[in-house]
Amino acid sequence: MSTGGCSAGALQKNWKAPFASGERVIQNDNAKFRFVAYGFCPDAARGTASKTGAGHEGASMMDVNDISPVDADGRHPRGGLWFEDFTVGRSFAHRLTRTVTQADNMLFSNMTLNPQPLHIDAHFCATETEWGRPLVNSLFTLGLMIGISVNDTTMGTTIGNLGMTDVRFPAPLFEGDTVRVTTEVAAARGSKSRPDAGVVDFIHRAWKQDGTLVAECRRQAFMRRRPA
Repeated sequence: MSTGGCSAGALQKNWKAPFASGERVIQNDNAKFRFVAYGFCPDAARGTASKTGAGHEGASMMDVNDISPVDADGRHPRGGLWFEDFTVGRSFAHRLTRTVTQADNMLFSNMTLNPQPLHIDAHFCATETEWGRPLVNSLFTLGLMIGISVNDTTMGTTIGNLGMTDVRFPAPLFEGDTVRVTTEVAAARGSKSRPDAGVVDFIHRAWKQDGTLVAECRRQAFMRRRPA
């Protein structure tokens, strides 16, 4: 595959990072950023190369200030969409999936000082509950569901979360289950106090491998508008 005069193989060799259609790579390197965008050679990325990185076979090093805030396809260089991109009714089937492990459940419960045996005591679950095994901590499930959505939607373009409502866990999630997530844009409005921002309502849903809905919520995110 040719990419603006640079082959994918050459990019892999020079940047020591995977390259695929639509992929962006931003890595910290002595306060500089190496940047690869679909359709660009490193040298051709927006701005003038600041210096050549030793050991990268001539690959250019760019100061982070040389990187445009808007990528060639309109996204943020880190991959996020802007407020204007979230039209009501738009939906996303997120590509990332995640299998939940015992370590996830134990670590999250311990980190949040939650001693609930329903999550951390396998013997208790086997002998005293209807489930027969530990349930995954529901707040971990909520965080995982929203986290999976970030890469395709708000990566680098959100100012912050404003809140979550209508949180539900209609079916149990167990260690060993694999989670996939969908997101729908339910509402969007411009900010009255910030002309450079707007509020987007997302509805996130998490499903496990057999198609069972295990979590959903409505989330309000404060989003940046696309720079002029």
